[in-house]
Parts: sequence; C-alpha cells; structure tokens
Amino acid sequence: MSDKPLDLEEQYNNRAAVPDHPVVMARWKTDAEAARAAHPPTALPYGPGQRNVIDLFEVAPDAPVVVFLHGGYWQALDRSWFSWIAAAFLQHGVSVAIPSYDLAPTVRLGRIVGQMRDAVELVRARIGKRPVVFGHSAGGHMAACMLSEARASAAVAISGVFDLEPLVPTSLNVALGLDAREAAALSPVHWPVPNGSTPGGTVLDCVVGAAETAEFVRQSKDMADLWGGKGVDTRFEALPGLNHFTVLDPLADPDSALVRRIVELAKA
Repeated sequence: MSDKPLDLEEQYNNRAAVPDHPVVMARWKTDAEAARAAHPPTALPYGPGQRNVIDLFEVAPDAPVVVFLHGGYWQALDRSWFSWIAAAFLQHGVSVAIPSYDLAPTVRLGRIVGQMRDAVELVRARIGKRPVVFGHSAGGHMAACMLSEARASAAVAISGVFDLEPLVPTSLNVALGLDAREAAALSPVHWPVPNGSTPGGTVLDCVVGAAETAEFVRQSKDMADLWGGKGVDTRFEALPGLNHFTVLDPLADPDSALVRRIVELAKA
C-alpha cells in the first residue's frame, strides 16, 4: 500500500481528469437544443433573478414530476445544457423540472442551496407533493440536501460531493471561497438523516462512474454507508466504464436502469 498523500486537486478537478470532456459537453449542448425544439419547456420563475427560473418539460398537468439539479461545481453551466435529460422521462409519462441557479463567486454556496430549496418548493406546491430530486456532481450534493430537509420524496445523487472539506485546498475553491467551517456546515454528511422521523422520503441512491477518481467513488460509497447505517434506504452503484461526464449518458436512454429507477421512484 502506498503512503503517498492523496492529491486532492487531481482527485476533484474533473475537467483535468477527463481531457476529452469538451467533446461530451458539446454533445450535451447539441442534444439540449434539439430537445428544446422538440418539446419546448415552460419557464417557471422561482425567484427574482434572471437565473432563478425552472424549465418544466411537462407531459400532462397531473403527471409525476422529477427535479434535476445540474452540476458545474456551483460555478458553471445552467439549465439549458441539460434539456436533453427530459426526453427519456417524457417517454415514461414523467415530467422533468430543471432549474438554473446563481453561480459562485457572485453568490455564496449557502445561497445557492437556498435557491434550490425555493425551486423544489415551487414544484412541490405545483404538484401537491414532494418530488423526486436527482442531480449530478454539485447537483448530487444538493439533491441529498433536499432529502435531508424533507423536501424530496426520494433522491438520486449522481457523482455527488457530500463532504466539501476536501475541496478547500483545491483550485475549485477559488470561486467558492469556503473555509473548513463553512465547508463542514454545508456538507450533507453532517446534516440530519432522513430516517423516517421527518415527513419526507427516506430513499437515497448514490450512483457514480466506476472510471471516476477514487475520491468520487469513495464519497458516494461513504455517503450510502453512512446514511444507510442510520435508517435511510440507500443504494450504491458504480457504473462500469463511465467517467464524471459520461456517467450521465444513461439518462439519454429510456430503457436504462438509471432512468427506470428514477421513474419507479417518481411513480411510487
């Protein structure tokens, strides 16, 4: 076993770890534009800012709704990159809500989490029940936060970051400006466990690409083990051959196990 200290920059800088990420992201953008043309979303403002808007891809007014929270380390991207995710769920009769949020360093991370509270609560008010919330990377972190706060009926965190303290010494923190205390306070590993003592859901799936860095795999496994040991119905799965960007590929396939799992949770 090596005694070499872990290089946190190497472990958490996903764009550096996946040199061909621009190719994958270009595909996201192209597919998103096609999805928006095929099924134009309804824009739902949930706050006063230009980015405080949800794109709702609706099957029917009474259809179940899932909420997708996008990644980008809370400092990049917006809802328009991920419209393509809606297509597979629409085929199953499930509507999809995709909010944007303000980005660091313009706002603090705590404010971004607060904006996602507002977005999820708007969806909840619209459909009359807690929605399933799923998200990627930073969005996986916030999906777990929404479950902890009893705002979701279930959460699926894809490549989530549940303990933010390892980010503090990395370049990812330049925009976030977290110190150890704030990082700990915003880490769902330290938040209340949704074990049935609150009205929300108690299901958390932690999904990660098996080809991601060791730290991302560890974070998902540790989160599933931690909350699972405290009464949450957790699942951990490492998807073979997928990295931090291609881990979203199954969401384009209506027959994928990941899509079918989220649909199952939405229709429960």
